[in-house]
Amino acid sequence: MKILLVDDSRAVAAVMGARLSGAGYEVILAENGKVAVEQFRASAPDLVLMDIEMPVMNGFQAAQAIRELEATGEWAWTPIIFLTASDTPENLVTAIEAGGDDFIAKILPEAVLEAKMKAMARIARLRDQLSAANRKLTEQASQDGLTGLCNRRYMDLRLDSQWAGCCDAREPFGLLMLDVDHFKKYNDHYGHQAGDDCLKAVARAISETVEAANVRGDVHGALAARYGGEEFAVLMPRCTRDTFRALADAICTAIRTLAIPHERNAEWGIVTASVGGAYAAQAEGRVALRFREADANLYRAKDLGRNRAVLD
Repeated sequence: MKILLVDDSRAVAAVMGARLSGAGYEVILAENGKVAVEQFRASAPDLVLMDIEMPVMNGFQAAQAIRELEATGEWAWTPIIFLTASDTPENLVTAIEAGGDDFIAKILPEAVLEAKMKAMARIARLRDQLSAANRKLTEQASQDGLTGLCNRRYMDLRLDSQWAGCCDAREPFGLLMLDVDHFKKYNDHYGHQAGDDCLKAVARAISETVEAANVRGDVHGALAARYGGEEFAVLMPRCTRDTFRALADAICTAIRTLAIPHERNAEWGIVTASVGGAYAAQAEGRVALRFREADANLYRAKDLGRNRAVLD
């Protein structure tokens, strides 16, 4: 367990720190509340032991600042126990209102300190388990169960945020809509299990192509999602028109390169995809209009023979 020990008295910090380290805990020291908040931000401890009366920022103020950090969602809830020589009712009320969870005396019998720390270690383990479970639930809520891409719900949330940001900054925005060519015929001919495997392979090709573009810096924050059935979408905020076209072509090529046999896909003989795109040099208005443009271009790509991208 990682413990942040906050006390302006070097003597108290040394004695308490030695006792905790001797019991096998990792101890991080801070000499006042301001440093404590900085250390909390940097090291994310499992427990905070905090003195009350300190220079620069007292323990109550530091506790409030830590709770404000936790409220952002970037840090998990962490027990805060105040170290005191005076556990008056007034101090207890102030401590709880500041976000503290308990008091312990600075001079505490070894057995009591050990028991307290064991209890806190159990809480830390439970907190970690709960955080892991919450992360898994969040992933499940945002991911498509078959392909592992973002699902439609999560894509809509990101779309609203990205579009609004680009509109405010008058930045460009690109949108791609993709459809696996003759997928119903593929399913009917090869079976639904093969159809699922095909969608997973196509999704992986799209994801890897988009992620490679993000890593290279060609795009910033591009997102691939399963739109529904055999349809996929790619959001491309703040991209240039050249990058928009290049990524659309790269996705078509990546899917074609899979070389998945598809006897019912007209002249191609392998799994291919049609792509329709809409590009705004300066985002403005309703994003729904861009979806209509991308969808119209998707149908144009199909009318022109599939296995291609048609873009604005």
